[in-house]
Parts: sequence; C-alpha cells; structure tokens
Amino acid sequence: MDYTKYIDWLKTNLTEERYEHSLGTAECARDLAERFGLDTEKAYLCGLIHDCAKCFSNLDLREKICDCNWLCEGEIDNPKTYHAPAGAILAKEELGICDEEIISATRWHTIGKINMTDFEKIIFIADKIEKRTRPIEYREPIEKALESGLDEALLVCYKNTIKSLVDRNLTICFKTIEIYNNLLNNLDSRH
Repeated sequence: MDYTKYIDWLKTNLTEERYEHSLGTAECARDLAERFGLDTEKAYLCGLIHDCAKCFSNLDLREKICDCNWLCEGEIDNPKTYHAPAGAILAKEELGICDEEIISATRWHTIGKINMTDFEKIIFIADKIEKRTRPIEYREPIEKALESGLDEALLVCYKNTIKSLVDRNLTICFKTIEIYNNLLNNLDSRH
C-alpha cells in the first residue's frame, strides 16, 4: 500500500511531535496486528491517521462533532477527546478512507468502548505504547500485560488513565469507569 498521500497530509496538518507520534503508532499497530493475526497494512494506515484531527482548534473540532450522533454522555464536555470523533470524520471526508474498521478504531482510540474489536484494541494500545514519543516507564507495564492478552493490556491502560486523571484533579468520563469495570469483570470471570 502507498501511504504517501496520507503522510503528506499529516506533515501539513500536524506538529512535528504529533507526526512522530503518528509514525510510531503506525509502526506499533502494524507489529501488534502481526502478533495478533490482523491486517498489518490496515493497522499501519489506521495508526498513521488516528490523530489526524489532533492539531485543529477545539472550536473547529467541536463544530465538526456537534452534528454527529457518535458522542457519549459527557464527551462534549472534554475537549481533549474531540480529536477522536473529528478524526474519524476527517478520515472519511478529507483522506477518503471508507474502511469502517479504520473509521471506528480512529473514533474510539481515546476513550474506547465496551466490546471493542481486536482491531480497535490494537489501535488503542498502539497509541499508548509507541516507542517514538511514549516514555518507557509508561509503556513497560502495558507491554508486560500484552503477554497475557489484549484485554489485560487494555485494563492496564485504563488503570493508568484513571490514576492520571485522579492525580490531576480532572473529571473521569462515566464511559471510562464503565469500560474499566467491564474489563475487570470479564477478566475476573475468565480466571
């Protein structure tokens, strides 16, 4: 697959650091896809474009997502997550991506959802553990959990997110708590 048009678009619309993060996420997503038997080219493309809306203004992003019916309760109140649904819209409208699996994984890569597909899980996780911009102390516990499976790694991601939000005195989206509890309950029932 030729990624040139996507790379050119990202270079124009992202900061250098965000572009590096996107490359790292693409590489990590490809590696995870190979490890878990998924489409590596599709994973690379999704990792590449997952943050395509990240550097637009919150006002522009809010305008783009206010009309969509994808938003979870309370999501419109958290500008840090606007780029995920807006990115899914941009991926379709600006980048011409029609693959619903890529659109969905882009949409859910920040807050996630209950019963994510394995493809959505690897994009979510790759975003957290790519090696170009994520510190090793953050990556290591997630990478270790991956040895037990995608859900175990997701649970570590959610624990880290919840701890970070608490430490910074920020609100926690109800959906985050719901997903955490669901993962915990599902993993407990397996053991």
